[in-house]
Amino acid sequence: MEVIIKTPEKLVIRTDLNYSLLNAVRRSVEEIPTLAIEDVEIFKNDSALYDEVLAHRIGLIPLKNDGKITSKSSGTLSLKKTGPGTVYSGDFKGDLKIVYDNIPLTILEKDQEIEIVATALVGTGLQHTKHVPGLIYYRHLFEVKSGNVKIDSIVQNSFGVIKPEKKGNKWVCDLNDAQTDEIKTLDKESISDSSEFLLFVESFGMLDSEKIFSKAIETLQKNIEAFEESLK
Repeated sequence: MEVIIKTPEKLVIRTDLNYSLLNAVRRSVEEIPTLAIEDVEIFKNDSALYDEVLAHRIGLIPLKNDGKITSKSSGTLSLKKTGPGTVYSGDFKGDLKIVYDNIPLTILEKDQEIEIVATALVGTGLQHTKHVPGLIYYRHLFEVKSGNVKIDSIVQNSFGVIKPEKKGNKWVCDLNDAQTDEIKTLDKESISDSSEFLLFVESFGMLDSEKIFSKAIETLQKNIEAFEESLK
C-alpha cells in the first residue's frame, strides 16, 4: 500500500488488494458506531417550518466523535434563540461538539422564538444514514500501451491522483472518463484495467479519514471472527 493523500478530510491509498476485500471494506463503513442526534424535543417553535421538518434537519447535523464511543455513549444539546435572524447549527450548546457551525436550520422573524433540546445516541449506518461518518470507494488504475503518439499525449497530459508511470511498453495511470473514451476511440485494445486500485476515504467531519479507514477494517475483522465462530 502507498498513501497518496492524507488529510483529516481525505485519505487516498494506492493498493493491490483484491476487488472483494476492497468492497468488503467499503461496506463496513456503514457499521462504524457513531453519535448522532436521535431525539429532538421542541418546546417552542415560532418559525415557518413544521416541527417535523425542523427535527429532521437537526437530526442530520454531524457531530464530532472524539474519544471512545460505546453503545451507552450519549449527549445533549440545547438551543434557545429569539429573532430576527437565522438559526444555525452552531447555536446549539452542550456537551457535544458540532462539526459545522454554519448549517442553517430555520429563520426567525422579529420576536419569534425557538427552544429545543436534542439528545444524541450511538448507532450505525445500518439503522440510519446520519450515523455514517464518511464515504469509502475505489477505482482501478489503467494500463495503456505506449507507442501511439496521440495516446501517449493523452496519458502524459492527464491530471489524475498519480502521475503517469512508464513500465516497459505500458503506462500505469489514473484517467478520467473522457480520457478513457478518447483512447478507446483511437485504439480500444490499448487500454485495460490495472491490478492496482486507488482507495478513497472521504470524511463528513465526524471522524478523521484515517480513523474511518481503520475502524472499517476493525469492523470487518469482527464480522469475520463472528462468522468463523458461527461455523464451529
